[in-house]
Amino acid sequence: MLELAILGLLQESPMHGYELRKELATKLGTIRAAISYGTLYPTLKRLQTAGWIGEAEAADTEIIPPLTSKRGRVVYKITAEGKERFAELLAQAGPETYDDAGFGVHFAFFSRTDRATRLRILEGRRRRIEERREGLREVLARASDRLDAYTLELQRHGLDACEREVRWLEELITNERSGKSPATATNLKQGTSPAGETPLEDPSPLQDRP
Repeated sequence: MLELAILGLLQESPMHGYELRKELATKLGTIRAAISYGTLYPTLKRLQTAGWIGEAEAADTEIIPPLTSKRGRVVYKITAEGKERFAELLAQAGPETYDDAGFGVHFAFFSRTDRATRLRILEGRRRRIEERREGLREVLARASDRLDAYTLELQRHGLDACEREVRWLEELITNERSGKSPATATNLKQGTSPAGETPLEDPSPLQDRP
């Protein structure tokens, strides 16, 4: 999944390792992007060897802030082969895209993913979380009397999180099937236009005026 994230970010702009690590945290969240340089740089080397990324020319690095370290001055850019590889990875919708890390990375690039693939990933993720939810319910039903108060509360917290995520996924799936983006659906619920500029008409009936 790190490969997909790096290629996706470099498709937006050339970056050095420090910038990539920072953007990974911004794009994916600090928990998913807790990536050490010891993990990042070997991955960058592997992508270079595969021909999917290369070192940027001086003209490509003008927007990159200079760093003092020798390692930091190396700026990477995606190649034509790397763009093809990124498209291949985006089109994948197997079981690995339903797990926490895989789903998070793919979801971060959903705007570049076709709708059919987005739907397959969302539906697969929903099944995965529903299975997790049912497992937690079974634990609470069978073993709640044997759990201490804090362990029991942790299990309940996990169950609540699963139920919230299932509702969220169901809303996303409904939006995808109707052709609405999440932002559009949210704006419609709040009574605004998709651009968030012009309020929609009040759906309530007009009251009689004196």
